[in-house]
Formats: sequence, C-alpha cells, structure tokens
Amino acid sequence: MNMEEREQLREWVVNSDNIVFFGGAGVSTESNIPDFRSVDGLYNQEYDYPPETILSHSFYKKNTKEFYRFYKKKMIFKEAKPNPAHLALAKLEQEGKLKAVVTQNIDGLHQMAGSKEVLELHGSVHRNFCTRCGRFYDADYILEAKEIPLCECGGIIKPDVVLYEEGLDYGIMQKAISYIAAADVLIIGGTSLTVYPAAGLIDYYRGKKLVLINKGITPMDRRADLVIAAPIGEVLGMFLE
Repeated sequence: MNMEEREQLREWVVNSDNIVFFGGAGVSTESNIPDFRSVDGLYNQEYDYPPETILSHSFYKKNTKEFYRFYKKKMIFKEAKPNPAHLALAKLEQEGKLKAVVTQNIDGLHQMAGSKEVLELHGSVHRNFCTRCGRFYDADYILEAKEIPLCECGGIIKPDVVLYEEGLDYGIMQKAISYIAAADVLIIGGTSLTVYPAAGLIDYYRGKKLVLINKGITPMDRRADLVIAAPIGEVLGMFLE
C-alpha cells in the first residue's frame, strides 16, 4: 500500500458516516484460519473427497459421520482471535462511521472483536440446532461429541452453516443488499469475488467510493475506485492508530 492509496482511503473513511464492509476468507486467514479453497494437500492425504464435496448438503445427509470428522477438524478454530482488520471495523462502528459488516465467514471473529451489526451470509459455527426439536447447541458441544453430535431428544444436530447446495438466508441477503445499496463507501476485503450469489452483492452499490483490498487480483478490480493490493489487517489496522 503506497502513501497515495493510504491517504485516499483515510480521507474517504474520515469523511463518511455510512460505510459498509463486505469481507471473505482473507479477513480470517490473518487470524490463522486457513481458507479451505486453497487446498494444501493435507485434505488429499486425509480425506477421500475434496472439501467442496464434504461440505455439501447431500454429503452431510449421506455421510454424516465423515462430514463431522472433517468439520470438527477443519472448520472450527477455537483458538482464533480477531486480527487488526476485525478490531478496526469494530472501532469504526463504535465511532458511528461503519453501518454494517457483511461477511462470508462463519468464525464469529467480527462479533468477538466487538462488531454489533454483522450479517453472516454463510451462518456461524457457533450456532448449531437439533434437526428434530430445534434445541440450540454451541461449538464446544459439537467438538466434544463423539462422531455425530446428537441432541438429548435423539435428533442429529446440524451446524447453522450454509452448505453447498443450500440457499442463503433470504432475510439476511435482503438486509445486506439494503445496506450496500445505501452505502456511501463500500469496502470489500479478503474475497476473490468469485462465489455467487454473495459476489453479486457488489452490483447493488451505487456510490463512487468502492474500495477493494485483496492480496490478489479479482474480476472486479476494474470496477473499483480504489484497489489496494495488501494484507487487509495491515490496511485497516491504520484506523487503530
């Protein structure tokens, strides 16, 4: 991030009270939560199926035991802590500048950092429900369960996480769209903007201050008003100073 990019972002943020942040896996990787899409070979040695197959609704239904073997090991990170990006966003919200965080992540780190208005497009590992009676269970219960987590009523517990083949929550999507459509500044970070329908949210932004923060290039770079190729924690961390 050069000085010019830094000053442009600072100016837009300082002068706005209607910022929306939309983030993906890259926001969490700096808290040591791996992005399962960047397969590192570990999965191939340990599992008979790729992550996208295991994390599908049909696999969960047919191979629940194997689903949970993967899910407990690769999707829940109890030791993860918010990084400067999470903390900066929470601070901007407290200052009345940031209206909402829209996230594709399921780790709950935005809430842990203190953010209040967090729209979780893909759900959360911290919410789990019995498929029979609807009783709530936390992530610890899932981790401590043997093989398949069962409710006291005998029903199978399912994470409140959107699996492949499942639709996004309509109410959360509508809320995200309304925040983005009304935003003055839209900051998008840590996402390749290739997973739909979430990536389509950018189409609802009508403003002229679209900021893309990503280590790699995205298909939307040409549409942005400011592109910063740097780690998101480093970029947003300047608002903690």
